Amino acid sequence: MKGCPLGERPLIIIFSVLCTLYSVLNLCGCQNQQLYKDTHIMMGTQVEVISPDKRAANIAFTQIKMIEELLSKYNPDSEISRLNKSGELKVSPETFYIIKKAKDFWQISQGAFDITVGPLMDLWGFTDKKYYLPKVGEIKKALGCVGSEKIILNDSDNMVKFTVPGMKLDLGAIAKGFAVGCAINKLKKEGIKSCLINAGGQIYCLGDRFGQPWNVAVKNPRGKGYLGYLKLKDRAVATSGDYEQYFFKGNKRYSHILNPKTGYPVDSGVISVTVIASDSLTADALATSIFVLGKVKGEKLAQKFPDVKVKIIEKQ
Repeated sequence: MKGCPLGERPLIIIFSVLCTLYSVLNLCGCQNQQLYKDTHIMMGTQVEVISPDKRAANIAFTQIKMIEELLSKYNPDSEISRLNKSGELKVSPETFYIIKKAKDFWQISQGAFDITVGPLMDLWGFTDKKYYLPKVGEIKKALGCVGSEKIILNDSDNMVKFTVPGMKLDLGAIAKGFAVGCAINKLKKEGIKSCLINAGGQIYCLGDRFGQPWNVAVKNPRGKGYLGYLKLKDRAVATSGDYEQYFFKGNKRYSHILNPKTGYPVDSGVISVTVIASDSLTADALATSIFVLGKVKGEKLAQKFPDVKVKIIEKQ
């Protein structure tokens, strides 16, 4: 992300940051160095900031809180909540920016990524955790309010307008990435060169850790242990999967990642997608886009981003 004109999906995979706690520094050969760690509950998840610079946590949390206050659909005073209620609103540069970027991903993913799925998230009960299996007619009605082509953006005054009554934005697939990216940009401006931010699994590794890459372990989505370890420096990583938020009806699993074209939970044969990218917003949005598209189309989409690496895990 180029600066922040400045960025809630509940995170699907658990990332474990290795060699970060002071108590395990000896295991990392970092016994003469200290990392400062702080954790807050923000954006509906646990946000962890780790850095050798004690200023980092306060800077990052302040930035993320600002973004949360703008974008959270659970906060009735946020710009997104007020926009969802009124259907038209002049918004801040930050909110306008993320909606515009979301429309860009909607277009490049051919509709697989769509922040207008709010009515569907409400219908299936993923918003209030009161899970429900909708009837065909109910899904068809909700789909009438879905589609990013129904969002009108006016660059001259940051005005956002819905063309269809009943539309609702849900930024869960991009907000954490945006927030982490803005925090990283602020840290850079303050001269902080080493920091890891983990927002419920949406991770950015700024610089290195005492001359070595940050180590991130990726959990197995269908069992114990880890799929492998990532060594990252100035890179973001995000994962979308079907096993964090879901419910069962009969013997069928219904995931919270919805296909904006069908109105049903995605059934693409994929159970998780991990994306490594140069910025958090791209990693976040692409992980969801590829999950919805499936392996073949998802890999084609990833090829449009030369600096992106993708790991797709399919059902066995």
